[in-house]
Amino acid sequence: MATCLLRAAALAAALLPSLAVLAVAEPLTLEAALDLAVERSASARAARAGVSSASELARAAGQLPDPMLRAGIDNLPVTGPDRFSTTREPMTMKRIGISQEWLSGDKRAARQAAAEAAAARETIQSRAAVADARLNTALAYLDAYYAGQALKLTTLMAHHAHEEFEAARARLASSTASSQDVLALAAARGMAEDESAEARQRQGVAQVGLHRWIGDRGDELAPVATMPSPAEQAYVAGHPVVLARQFDIDVARRAAAAASLERKPNWTWEASYGQRTGFPDLVSVGVSIPLQVAPSERQDRDTAAKLALADKAEAELAEAIRTATAEYRTLAGDAQRLSERIDRYRTAVVAPAGQRTAAATAAYRSNQGALLTLFEARHAEVEAQRKLLALQRDLARAQAQLTFKPLATGGDQ
Repeated sequence: MATCLLRAAALAAALLPSLAVLAVAEPLTLEAALDLAVERSASARAARAGVSSASELARAAGQLPDPMLRAGIDNLPVTGPDRFSTTREPMTMKRIGISQEWLSGDKRAARQAAAEAAAARETIQSRAAVADARLNTALAYLDAYYAGQALKLTTLMAHHAHEEFEAARARLASSTASSQDVLALAAARGMAEDESAEARQRQGVAQVGLHRWIGDRGDELAPVATMPSPAEQAYVAGHPVVLARQFDIDVARRAAAAASLERKPNWTWEASYGQRTGFPDLVSVGVSIPLQVAPSERQDRDTAAKLALADKAEAELAEAIRTATAEYRTLAGDAQRLSERIDRYRTAVVAPAGQRTAAATAAYRSNQGALLTLFEARHAEVEAQRKLLALQRDLARAQAQLTFKPLATGGDQ
């Protein structure tokens, strides 16, 4: 009994590394890749820092300016026997005071509103940075996945070519095949190996593009499910450029509102205490009022400049909406046409190619077909499947742009 238990324990210990490998070998999903990309994105981190900076500025914008501490000596003699004496001249006075520039409540509220609008715009830019990282990661993931699938097809084709070449050589030795067939299959094997090498090169490039976003990971990629496409209105409303232009308008309008209040000057209050030696101390109070001698040439022009920026933002928003609409219709049209082409291609090309391979295989096994004919049928089927993969990749890329380009309304992505 003890021996059986020891053997079971040894078997379990031997299986543990294999189980660990199986656990590690779980294919990487698109969602996991998107999460990794957002976590690693330096652009997203920079955008979040921009949001934090703008939020801090918005909190400070509604505050009064710092008070000014003033200190000095008035009427200090610089000539005569009492020069530089602070105690002999009765007009000499040591003074200390404080002054405060006063901003009205509506001015402070307007400045804070403009700063909060700028912070909201930074928030949109932060979400756009996350969406851009997700979109680029999705496209890189699709390129890498379909490049891997294409490599599997070309590797299979190279394996078939090698097998058929060796079979042709054996048949040539038995005088049941011609040297022309052997040479043709040798050339076909070389072409298949070159196509496999080209597919491996493309996969390497695609993996580098994916690793740029998710880091150096060697995970196998899981298939991607069909991605639902948003409606045109939702796509345009969530387009990053459209949202950014909408917030540009808000920022410009609030800045213009704050500038229009500058027609009311900011008063500065001051109070000071003066000390004299041998004479009574003095207290001084005062107020400084800027004289706006030409408001139409200064304050009004500043307001007009801010309003012009609002007009500019509105024009840019209209252009961004047109661009986003055209972009959506192009992508949606491409996706629809690619979907139709894929269905048609499966029926008209891939299925007949598979039937041709089956017929050539049956003919060869019954000694009624040539080995070269079987290879040509297999090669044609692989080429059809590679073309189908290319169409599926293009469709997935179009769907990914429709899905990941717009920002999710009402929250972060």
